[in-house]
Amino acid sequence: MTDGTTGNVRVLVVDDQAVVRAGFAAVVDAEPDLDVVGEAADGADAVRLAAELGPDVVLMDIRMPGMDGLTATRLLTGGPEPVPRVLVLTTFDQDAYVHDALRAGASGFLLKDALPEELLAGIRVVASGEAMLAPTVTRRLIDTFAGTEPAPDPVLLESLTPRESEVLALVAAGHTNAEIAEALGVTTGTVKSHVNALLKKLGLRDRVQATILAYDLGLARPRGTAG
Repeated sequence: MTDGTTGNVRVLVVDDQAVVRAGFAAVVDAEPDLDVVGEAADGADAVRLAAELGPDVVLMDIRMPGMDGLTATRLLTGGPEPVPRVLVLTTFDQDAYVHDALRAGASGFLLKDALPEELLAGIRVVASGEAMLAPTVTRRLIDTFAGTEPAPDPVLLESLTPRESEVLALVAAGHTNAEIAEALGVTTGTVKSHVNALLKKLGLRDRVQATILAYDLGLARPRGTAG
């Protein structure tokens, strides 16, 4: 879903601090392929404006008065199609927030002190249907899920073709579709088809859940660990 006239990614900025909202909006709106279509000061406003404006991506603060960002994210991602992609932005580099934001349906997680280019890259990544996780929290995210979630049944992998299993491992390693396509010598369209097929077979919502499952099943491991 993009602007039908320009083809640009439509972005809704949500933060309870006006100065922060203005700063994010200025950075985003300066890009030729991104348009800020609205700003919201709390979760309730975000849900209302998203229904009215149809953004592709919602930049969502977590801690806000009234309806917080986690509740708003659940409502947005659990609502009727088309569902926006939610990129959570927070100053709180804590496992609980990462875990809860992704469980609520967020497609990505960045800290507010991320560089402007990291923010812009995050918007473009989640708008394309992929997941964006701040490097500082990725390893701890994996540890959190691996230690608390029920172990998946390995029989799930039997439904995957060898190529789909290979793609799953590369997704879990953090590679984009373009990088996977280059590594396998296929087109990005072929990679997207494999990703969509494996998500459907495994009953997963998105690449974030696929990454968690791949680590749980031992198909991937954090970089720098022995294997």
